[in-house]
Amino acid sequence: MKTKPMIAAVAAALLATGAASAAPAPVERIASPGPDGKPGLILKGVIVPAGYETFYLSGQLADPIDPARTATIDDYGDTRTQTLSVLAKIRTLLASKGYAMADVVKMQAFLAADPKLGKIDFAGFNAGFRDYFGSAANPNTVARSTFQVANLVQPMFLVEIEVTAVKAPGK
Repeated sequence: MKTKPMIAAVAAALLATGAASAAPAPVERIASPGPDGKPGLILKGVIVPAGYETFYLSGQLADPIDPARTATIDDYGDTRTQTLSVLAKIRTLLASKGYAMADVVKMQAFLAADPKLGKIDFAGFNAGFRDYFGSAANPNTVARSTFQVANLVQPMFLVEIEVTAVKAPGK
């Protein structure tokens, strides 16, 4: 059987034409229509073609508003404030590895109830999210899951976010 020589010939032909070194296809973001028919706040899904580099970022928590005060929820702020803090931290961590917020394709958010409200502040979370995704600075949005949890690692934390970002090689 001449299968191995045939495979070698096909591979050589691909290399000769440059097809094997072509840039990967773009990431496909599958929009979810909102109630008004326009693209929704989050995606239905994302397809990442072969060849992309992936950065899995562990869950991040908010930084205190004043680093000298770290004991209470007030020291970290409400859900919107904590969301903005966490996303700023994520942006910095991504940038340290050559990624941008526009490269984020998947997010998992964990929200604890705000004792002042007696429930999670989903609207506050989404308000912070909109500052970073689906905005003028970053028109991309993400596939996202949001979970209500009993609590996070310490009682002052209301928000923990983990993300997955992808980028084409050499970007």
